[in-house]
Amino acid sequence: MNDKSIPLPQNYSSILAASQEISFSMPSDLQTGSLLRTLVTTKPNGQILELGTGTGLSLSWIVQAMDDNSSVISIDNNETYLSIARRHFGADLRVTIICDDGSRWIKHNQDKQFDLIFADAWPGKYETLNETLSMLKIGGLYIIDDMLAQLNWPVGHQENVDKLVSYLDTRSDLRLTRMNWSTGLIIATKKY
Repeated sequence: MNDKSIPLPQNYSSILAASQEISFSMPSDLQTGSLLRTLVTTKPNGQILELGTGTGLSLSWIVQAMDDNSSVISIDNNETYLSIARRHFGADLRVTIICDDGSRWIKHNQDKQFDLIFADAWPGKYETLNETLSMLKIGGLYIIDDMLAQLNWPVGHQENVDKLVSYLDTRSDLRLTRMNWSTGLIIATKKY
């Protein structure tokens, strides 16, 4: 088991270089990306939601895994970061990149349903969680990362993580797997 030879998506290296130029400090790691690519592949004709586009590093894994009939909506509130993602994915008709407050977008789009939701931001993870989970189709996958302590966490953030994990454990409509791998991942699926 060796994670040193993970094949990268086509746009990954150029997005990473552009991210480093603007000192973007919140990229998902390669293991998370590889897992996303695998899980998105299980959703042909999938409707995907990414909360927390950043510069598009995670989006590159998602887009590589999507078939021609799939689509992804990716949301972030930072136009500087999104400009890099748009430069790399703006011509792909399967990709919709939105600059908005994620919680507001979630609340105003409760009619949408998704096969896979990757919540890599406060909205959809620590805020508007119930609203986000209501958008998950039966059999859909909800994925969150950064559940293990990270160097860039603000003081007291472990309490937020603990509350989130405890709350997810109480949801009778979800099946969870906690992974002590990568940055600490939880994969949940909505039960039939």
